[in-house]
Amino acid sequence: MARQNVVSPESSVKMTRAILPNVRVLARHPLFVLGAFSALLLATIIFATRLGTVNIEPAQIIAITLKRAFGLELGGVAWTAAEEAIIWQIRLPRVLGAAIVGAGLAGAGVVFQGLLRNSMADPYLLGTSGGAALAATIAFLVPFSLGFATFGFVPFAAFIGALLAVLLVYRIARVGMHTPITTLLLAGFAVSSMLAAIMSALMLLSRGTLERVVLWTLGGVSASGWNMLLAVTPLIALGSAFAFWLSNDLDAFLLGEEQAASLGVNVERKKFFLLAVGALMTGAAVALSGLVGFVGLIVPHVTRILLGPAHRVLLPASLLCGAIFLVIADLIARTVIAPQEIPLGVITALLGAPFFIILLRRTKKEYTF
Repeated sequence: MARQNVVSPESSVKMTRAILPNVRVLARHPLFVLGAFSALLLATIIFATRLGTVNIEPAQIIAITLKRAFGLELGGVAWTAAEEAIIWQIRLPRVLGAAIVGAGLAGAGVVFQGLLRNSMADPYLLGTSGGAALAATIAFLVPFSLGFATFGFVPFAAFIGALLAVLLVYRIARVGMHTPITTLLLAGFAVSSMLAAIMSALMLLSRGTLERVVLWTLGGVSASGWNMLLAVTPLIALGSAFAFWLSNDLDAFLLGEEQAASLGVNVERKKFFLLAVGALMTGAAVALSGLVGFVGLIVPHVTRILLGPAHRVLLPASLLCGAIFLVIADLIARTVIAPQEIPLGVITALLGAPFFIILLRRTKKEYTF
């Protein structure tokens, strides 16, 4: 009779204690973390694309995507013309649009939180939301339709409005050759309040646009095809690349401006570049989705707690986590009371606010930037 090997409880405990440190080290390794988040994002995109009024199998989604995007045939998988239209023309652009917006807002949140040394900063802090909302309101009031390349007039106006608002805040906050962080924050608050007041006045003067403006400010991915997505994605990718290039400068800013200058950072120049990068990413995201809150606040905050403040890891991890979060939020928005939809900004607030409150209650004074 063969002898059966039995592991004693003591041996099991010793093995677990020996393995856990290695697991923890592996989990903190940047390539492992980014690879895990990338795999999770891919799985989330496939899952979100599958669900809807008509459920489509993951193999069909992959086969349709490979055929339409790369001309590759996946043998043994069949689908109808209707299923192909649903995936390629409706669901996949929207799901990828949510991922792009989530990544853009999360990346901009990392930039602003690092630059301002404030974990409560978000992409809309420096007047971006006010500028985008006012410009979108004006676009709704224009009695004719305009288009700019693949942008419609409203998204284009929102994009330009967001960039101009941040530029205005920067010009107001600049004192001589310097731009103090405190002055920048106060200028952002003042400009945001002023722009919001102007927008409210315009809405009251033209009540016919009230509902459309309110729906736009509540957020929702408007990528009903590929053109808008192809226009916005390069902007967010470019902003992300510049932010990653400036990640060492963001690390230096965490020490304070004087310490950053002592490390050889051209503080004012890099501050302007970082503001421009954050505004570009936020403006591009707003053009595609309207105003979607909490993504740029919560995702960088949580990712920083999990992975630490080093921006070479924090930034790409936040991009991936922001994409995952918004794809899930958009899936809930379009399926929970189907065929009606809940505005995306409502879902992100309902998901994000309680989680953020719990996070603050749990960490309290233990969390440091």
